[in-house]
Amino acid sequence: MSTSTREALRADVETCGYYPDLVLDSVLLTVGDEDVLDFVVHHEPTFNHDQIHRHVTILVLTPTRLVVGHTDDHAADDHPGGALQAATSAESVPLRAVDTVTMTRVMAEPDRYDRDAVVETWLTLNWGSLRRIELEPATCADPNCDADHGYSGSLVGDDLVVRMSAAADGKQNVDRLIAFGLRLQRATA
Repeated sequence: MSTSTREALRADVETCGYYPDLVLDSVLLTVGDEDVLDFVVHHEPTFNHDQIHRHVTILVLTPTRLVVGHTDDHAADDHPGGALQAATSAESVPLRAVDTVTMTRVMAEPDRYDRDAVVETWLTLNWGSLRRIELEPATCADPNCDADHGYSGSLVGDDLVVRMSAAADGKQNVDRLIAFGLRLQRATA
């Protein structure tokens, strides 16, 4: 990993202000000695009544893998003795296993198209790790039929979605997510 890439990753994680040593150690332990080609850091705080919970997702692209790191905190009252805890994990996905990289861009004023007018981006990744089943009662074409037709549904890949908006995350982070998504699309195609 080049020094400049390491410094840029560290700076992004430190900007989040969320356990930077823990977050970086988890991801870099999995990256090992591979070069880091690109990365994205997404800080996602959530509010629950009078508490704030934080979640950081880091995506790291290496020449052979996509490393996905997650770190979450848990409220002190959820644990014996009231001690604050954080759970951190890192998943290593071979690039050849990434099935789909989908980037959705939401544009402001589409009638006056401007590539820089992206207000929100979703990067959806699928590598077959998680599936979601959506079921609904099956029906037939007869509106008077009251027979039980069982269920119909679909099995949907649901590994990871990272959503960033200019309003919440800043335009520069939206642009970074787009650049990362394009690079990942090319690396996995």
